[in-house]
Amino acid sequence: MTKELVESIRSSLRDAGDAERAVGAQAYMKSEMPSLGVRVPEVRSVVKAAVKEFPPSTPPELRGAVLQLWREAKAREERYAAIDLTGLRLVKEDLEMLPVYEEIIRTGAWWDLVDGVAHRICALLLAHKPIMTPLLLGWARDRDMWIRRAAITAQLGAKTRTDHALLAAVINHNMDDKEFFIRKAIGWALREYSKSDPEWVRAFAADNSTSLSPLSLREGTRLLSSR
Repeated sequence: MTKELVESIRSSLRDAGDAERAVGAQAYMKSEMPSLGVRVPEVRSVVKAAVKEFPPSTPPELRGAVLQLWREAKAREERYAAIDLTGLRLVKEDLEMLPVYEEIIRTGAWWDLVDGVAHRICALLLAHKPIMTPLLLGWARDRDMWIRRAAITAQLGAKTRTDHALLAAVINHNMDDKEFFIRKAIGWALREYSKSDPEWVRAFAADNSTSLSPLSLREGTRLLSSR
C-alpha cells in the first residue's frame, strides 16, 4: 500500500502543478529544489484524497511512505506532502516518529519544513513528557541551528499545558544566538504562550530584557499591551 499511496500523491501533485506559479514559489522560498507551483491547501487536499484511497494500516507503513516521499522528493511540494502524512492520527503519539522528524529538520534545513513538524513534536511532548523533556533540552544545545529552533518552537500548540520551565530553559540556551531564525523563534514561542499566560511572559521578558534580542523581545511581547 505504501507504493500506491506515494505514487498517488506524486501523480496528483504533478497534475495540479502550475509552471508559472512554480517559478515565483521557488524564488520566494530561496529553494534549490524545484517547485510544482501547488498551493499548500491543494497539497493537503491531495494527501487527504490519497490517504482515503490508499490508507496506511500500520505506523511502520505510514513511516515508510513519509520517508519515501521525503527522501525521493524532486519537488518541494512532495516534502510538504510527506509532512502532511505525519499528521495522521495513526502516529500522533508514536515515539518511533522522532527519528523521522529529526531527519526532516536536519535535511530540510529551512523554516517552512522545520516548522511543519513543530506541532507533531508538541504532541509527542504532551504524551511522553519524561522522555521528550530531556531530549528537547539536548536539542536546545545542538550544533544544528534548525534542531535548536525546533526545541524552541516545540510547545507552540501546548497552550495552558506549556511547561514554562522547559520553555525558559530552551530559550536561555539560545538567548545569545545572533541567528535571525533563532531570535524569531524565541519571539514566536513567547508570543504564543502569552495568549495563555501573559503574566509569565511579561515577567520573563522583564527579567531578561537586557539579554533577549530586540527582535525576540518585540515579537514576544507584541500581544501583552492588550492583556
